[in-house]
Amino acid sequence: MDLVFIVAILAVIQFLAFGILVGMARGKYDVPAPAVSGNPIFERYNRVQQNTLEQLAIFLPAMFIYANLGDPRVAAGLGVVYLIGRLIYLRSYVKEPKSRGLGFAVTSLPGMFMLLASLFLAARNLIMA
Repeated sequence: MDLVFIVAILAVIQFLAFGILVGMARGKYDVPAPAVSGNPIFERYNRVQQNTLEQLAIFLPAMFIYANLGDPRVAAGLGVVYLIGRLIYLRSYVKEPKSRGLGFAVTSLPGMFMLLASLFLAARNLIMA
């Protein structure tokens, strides 16, 4: 489980780092708080951070549940895929929002897999009990 904990901590640190990028973009593109619009590049950084928060709400529970019901090493490995997907998403979205598809897929698929696999494993456990 320690690998799962490390990946979860890295995911939260990544989210915090994205928040720092938003703050830096706010200064660079002169978008004073509390505004969340005004410069398209700033808005892209802000949207990446918001989407990352939305993804974390799915990814973290999915990873912990799957680590418990399935294999924690697989959960941690899929978590690394998620982290890489978030970086791809950040780079592509800031450059050109229409190109975010690969990063979104690499981010979303591990969480969806772990959720569905966990549902299957939990149902199987109920039936076998």
